[in-house]
Amino acid sequence: MKGLGDLERSIMDILWAQSAPLTAREVGRLIQDRDLAPTTVMTVLDRLSRKGFLNRTRDGRAWRYEPAESRDAYVTELMLEALDLTGDRSAALTRFAQAVSGSEAEILRRALLELEE
Repeated sequence: MKGLGDLERSIMDILWAQSAPLTAREVGRLIQDRDLAPTTVMTVLDRLSRKGFLNRTRDGRAWRYEPAESRDAYVTELMLEALDLTGDRSAALTRFAQAVSGSEAEILRRALLELEE
């Protein structure tokens, strides 16, 4: 899974925050920090769809877009890919565990205990 560019990430953030699929026009209205042409939004949505980040369904003459995976699933995939880049997964995991906060460590502890059960 490849990373997302700035505009792709902005669009994915919008779609992850929604409970229903959106059209390109609706996405364009929700991008507040950029003045984008509608064709630019459509192009990025199409590209994200081809990359497998979005599912799209026809709604009349328009397409409606929704994330193919949750934000959590995407971040998990990024973390696993980062682990693949290291020559020593154990060292990377140990370093990660040492870097998280106490409450985050507790969440990790509970998740690992659940896996053992």
